[in-house]
Amino acid sequence: MPPGRAITPGLAGIRDEVDVVVVGLGITGAGLALDAAARGLTVLALDAHDLAFGTSRWSSKLVHGGLRYLARGHLAIAHESAVERGILMDVTAPHLVHPLPMLTPVGHDLTRARAAMTWAGLHAGDVLRRTARTSARTLPRPRLLNATEALRLAPSLRADALRGGLLAWDGQLEDDARLVVTVARTAASLGADLRTRARVTAATGTRVAVRDELTGVAYDVRARAVVNATGVWAGGLDEEVRLRPSRGTHLVLRASTLPHTRVAVMVPIPRTSARFAMVLPQPDGTIYVGLTDEAVTGPVPDVPVPSEAEVDFLLDVVASAFASPPTRADVVGAYAGLRPLLEVPGSRATSDLSRRHAVLTSDTGLTTVVGGKLTTYRRMAQDTLDALVADGRLDAGPCRTASLPLLGAAPPDELRRLDADARLVRRFGTDAELVLSTARGVTGLPDDDLLAPASDDVPVTLAELVFAVTDEGAHDVGDLLDRRTRVGLVAADRVVAEPLARRALELVRAAPQGARDPRLHRT
Repeated sequence: MPPGRAITPGLAGIRDEVDVVVVGLGITGAGLALDAAARGLTVLALDAHDLAFGTSRWSSKLVHGGLRYLARGHLAIAHESAVERGILMDVTAPHLVHPLPMLTPVGHDLTRARAAMTWAGLHAGDVLRRTARTSARTLPRPRLLNATEALRLAPSLRADALRGGLLAWDGQLEDDARLVVTVARTAASLGADLRTRARVTAATGTRVAVRDELTGVAYDVRARAVVNATGVWAGGLDEEVRLRPSRGTHLVLRASTLPHTRVAVMVPIPRTSARFAMVLPQPDGTIYVGLTDEAVTGPVPDVPVPSEAEVDFLLDVVASAFASPPTRADVVGAYAGLRPLLEVPGSRATSDLSRRHAVLTSDTGLTTVVGGKLTTYRRMAQDTLDALVADGRLDAGPCRTASLPLLGAAPPDELRRLDADARLVRRFGTDAELVLSTARGVTGLPDDDLLAPASDDVPVTLAELVFAVTDEGAHDVGDLLDRRTRVGLVAADRVVAEPLARRALELVRAAPQGARDPRLHRT
């Protein structure tokens, strides 16, 4: 890969004219920057805060095939989700997306009729997998389990009422924010200029006014096209956009709360026909429990906060499935994200609103892409840029991102053969050794120091924190612990990791400029 630009906080040295300006650096904006750069366009992508600051880091960490949309009759959305899941798992990000077994326990709270309906839905999802041309090696076919098999996968389940289980498979992200950062790094490697702490104060279809949040200096940038990819904040740049955000909340537990749970557990939500709460084991020794769907009114907060009612609701739903269910005392963290749902006349519940994305153009020519979901980010970017090319506003070739691996991508068999730290391989794929060698060059420290976890409960290492500063645009402790890693999801863990994060910042800033130039570390 030829040397590219860095991901840079602030606006020093930006160009005053480019082909495309992208506003927002969540997964949609990062995907747009990558697609545009891959087509040979000059790109400036801006975010007022940081990479993955908004909704993109508050997901269930799933890359899913659209089963819920299929249940609601949204066949096109379901198929699109299945196709994009397959692209991520087989081509673009096999190092970051892994097959996740998902177990629906069949017990007293799942009637035979609902169990039959769920089983039929899992088979319909398998048809989606096949139509998307995702192999059974990537995502195995669904299976019926007896009670013994179900308990082997999730020993914490209630055994007294368990009759068996329904096992299906979907995609699980190593981390949603890690996907955003990797897409952004890949865009930068192709020449895109990505700037954080850069607040766009006004935008039209051919111009943005932007303020450097580090210095206060204002800039004007001209472009052939400007794309608003700010998600739930899209209405702030284009008042013609009408959104009805909904809040989705997750709880964070220690893995020891439900010991030896090796699969996701799907618990039916009472008085619904096709909704489930999810118990999702994570690779860092935690478990997420989600997900709510609550309508939100009023100003959009920078960081949404779960309500007490949502916490109680999730604990109540999952309690029926486990012998020793989690309690309030077991909740070590919680997070909430806002879905940017398009307002549809006549729709009452946010759960009924379509998750399909839309590409809109304002009277000033500003292009806005809204709706959609993390799984389909690549298609959202493709549709947006294809529309701009079709309108004659951009001169570029076809989309390349369906066959363009992200940095570090490799098949699972190849990743298993790497002689590198297992955590770094999980999070960076074939770039694991690059991360470590970069940290060595900057700090001069031995590998034992660079790869030592912050604590037994906090697996983050100095090597990845240093690399986050040199190559991923991290500017402060919040960037390091809340977005480049997800330590901040548990407040107690954040306290433990803060000294290591501060040390990484100090080491990089004290290193000679050449040692911390990210372009020297790319291959």
